[in-house]
Amino acid sequence: MRTSRRVFFRGLAGVGVGTGLVNLCTPGWLAAQAETKQGRELRIADVELFPYVLESKQVTRIALGQVAAAGVLVRLRTGDGLVGWGEASPYAPITGETQASCLVMGKRLAEVVRARNVFDLARIVADMDAVTAGNPSIKAALEMGLWDLCGKLTHQPICHLLGRYRESFETDRTVYLDEPPAMAEKAKEVVREGYKVVKVKVGQSPELDMARVHAIRAAVGAKVRIRIDANQGWTRDEALKVLRSLERLDIELCEQPVASSDWEGLRQVSQHSPIPIMADESVHSPSDAIECVRRAAAGLINIKLMKSGGILQSMRIAAIAEAAHLQCMLGSMVETRLALTAAAHVVSAQRCVVYADLDTFTEHKIDPVVGGMQVKDGLVTLPGTPGLGLDVDPDFLKTLKPA
Repeated sequence: MRTSRRVFFRGLAGVGVGTGLVNLCTPGWLAAQAETKQGRELRIADVELFPYVLESKQVTRIALGQVAAAGVLVRLRTGDGLVGWGEASPYAPITGETQASCLVMGKRLAEVVRARNVFDLARIVADMDAVTAGNPSIKAALEMGLWDLCGKLTHQPICHLLGRYRESFETDRTVYLDEPPAMAEKAKEVVREGYKVVKVKVGQSPELDMARVHAIRAAVGAKVRIRIDANQGWTRDEALKVLRSLERLDIELCEQPVASSDWEGLRQVSQHSPIPIMADESVHSPSDAIECVRRAAAGLINIKLMKSGGILQSMRIAAIAEAAHLQCMLGSMVETRLALTAAAHVVSAQRCVVYADLDTFTEHKIDPVVGGMQVKDGLVTLPGTPGLGLDVDPDFLKTLKPA
């Protein structure tokens, strides 16, 4: 959908961003601060980083390569012992980060966070951005811990601080790259588990990708919704060839068919594809979202906390999308339910986020999170407890060494 410049900026003003993205204030924020229990310590006394590696149930391969769960947990602690949790899930082909780089930068950014008032969150985010323009996932982890503390101090779930729009929503479940028969069998297993939406990884050769999607549609039947994600794997011509061949299979959307830097290619594919196109790797920041709107490059945007640098920046991207009448997805890298729960709070607070891809925890052999978001038959619900509404399993934490 093409949006005029005048309509777009009028919309921005309507969602409170026209006066400057840096100053975006979420609904209920000032009221929540006013309700904070008197006498609590509001400053960060300690920052700890815990690198972790989780074994996967299967090989999780996408067009950009294999994905592994090697991240960093962040624990913030106030002067009187209140704890806030965060998580970084780096993936070098997308964010340019590794677990090692997150630890190095995390130690620098810890000095930005330490001794700060947790309610100075927006200012702390700006100060972290001043230290490094990149490293979004470790910034997201530290900011996540601040949100967790803000919620606990105000006795509110994070989605209430953001301004809750919905109480529950549906997530898809991903089928990773493999031979067509194996992917079809995995898709059937996903449907048997109660999921009503299957996300199919593609982006290798057009012929193999077409065979994969045809096999999956035949396996799951006509009622199951199917999304596909090429992860930048096609050229413009390949993308249109595949998408046109899949027109009769009722595909809900296609994520990032071409290279993230190929804005013109994304626009051309979006204009000529019979299947709606979603920008993913092309949009990391609010400025990228504006560029996507300006170029009419895609009708949908996939927001990820690990790409954008956290909840606040994700909310800003969503505000831009809503002003431009675009719908969004909240996606994920290979997070545990810790960071996925943070993403779920954003979904709950944003009207324009109508799709969710928060399933990566299902690929881990262990779940190190107590509480947090719950998924049953593909339906995501959040706890009503303050902050993120979760804790890290103490037994799991004992296996980790702080950096």
